[in-house]
Amino acid sequence: MRQCIHPPKLKFYHDKNIYSLPQIQKFSKREILEMQAVAQVLPFRTNSYVVEQLIDWDNIPNDPIFRLTFPQKDMLPSEDFNQIVALLEQNAPKEVITEVANNIRRRLNPHPGGQQKYNVPLLNSEVVPGVQHKYRETVLIFPTAGQTCHAYCTFCFRWPQFVGMDDWKFATRESGRFQDYLKQHQEVTDVLITGGDPMTMKASQLALYVEPLLEPEFEHIQTIRIGTKSLAYWPYRYITDPDTDELLGLFEKVVRMGKHLAIMGHFSHWKELETPIAQEAIRRICSTGAQIRAQSPLVRHINDTTEVWTRMWQMQVRLGCIPYYMFVERQTGAKNYFEIPLFRAWEIFQGAIQKVSGLSRTVRGPVMSALPGKVVIDGIVKINQEKVFVLSFLQARESDWCKRPFFAKYDAEATWLTALRPAFEEKKFFYESQLEEILTTKLFSSQ
Repeated sequence: MRQCIHPPKLKFYHDKNIYSLPQIQKFSKREILEMQAVAQVLPFRTNSYVVEQLIDWDNIPNDPIFRLTFPQKDMLPSEDFNQIVALLEQNAPKEVITEVANNIRRRLNPHPGGQQKYNVPLLNSEVVPGVQHKYRETVLIFPTAGQTCHAYCTFCFRWPQFVGMDDWKFATRESGRFQDYLKQHQEVTDVLITGGDPMTMKASQLALYVEPLLEPEFEHIQTIRIGTKSLAYWPYRYITDPDTDELLGLFEKVVRMGKHLAIMGHFSHWKELETPIAQEAIRRICSTGAQIRAQSPLVRHINDTTEVWTRMWQMQVRLGCIPYYMFVERQTGAKNYFEIPLFRAWEIFQGAIQKVSGLSRTVRGPVMSALPGKVVIDGIVKINQEKVFVLSFLQARESDWCKRPFFAKYDAEATWLTALRPAFEEKKFFYESQLEEILTTKLFSSQ
């Protein structure tokens, strides 16, 4: 029986209606203008649940959920920020502001890790829209109806999905073509339905992508993953939305048909797990037989302390979630505002992992989802008097690279793999020559 929990009215806030937000009275006109300026470039959207139940408005601007969802002045380079502010103050035409904003966006590395260039597969020599296939066993699907979120994270590496530039967007309107691709690739065991957020879709829409994978011709698909932030930003999706029972019934069907269903929950701070409604949503999902795996990047201003991660992992295990990944913030969007040196990321991870039980140590990190694959920082050590990062692949474009330790010179300033250099006078990392061949082949085949 559905628990009687009355949701708040779902209302969305963005740059155009920010003045209707009751809490906006806390801000000066200048501060509101600054938020609106950043929102012309980086997408801003939040909702009534986040505003009313997650943000501590007595702790502004330092509240982590506020920084997680509301634009901050320093998210843009000062020159770009000042240019947008000047246009807003002049009441410049919308098309002028959009053109300037798009020029800024193009400089913010909208598709890190070669997503658009190297991850889009071909079927019969034609691009399969709305699909990415980077790792042998896993295919990503981007349903068109799921390319939005209940609220946008300010650090999100998928921000190009939300800014209205169609040539930047991954989306598939019609499920048949990606099904044909999967039929031809029997090596694929995992399908990740992602976005945006697929949980913004109606249950009937989601079923169009999920239910075909339960047929005998897709026996090779063992796991269906659904990436979502809804447990943090709109947990009522699993309690009181009109089609909640239909959605949970779909989850049960997947499990009953012998597939593993993994809900990839994005939790950036323990505050997102603290509300009774979020905890009830987790209980309801787990009751269907699905598993919730929790992941998030490590981002400055929001969760860059050992204490936050320790508490978050402990809460996740207690509630029935599996800690899965601590990511390193990607090189896109407001990366200069959020990025953390790799040595500090490792210190935070290592400090938190030693304070939790073995059930929380399922988490992997810090992990860089980079061009060649998912690179984890295993440690910092001194070998033959040289201080080095110890690295390895958890996933890679070439599976033979996985779990082969390699070493990079210690660099206190480095925030990403591309800033690291091989240790011990090596010219290249062991995978680089083969990576060049792989990327050249993919680029040639797509032309």
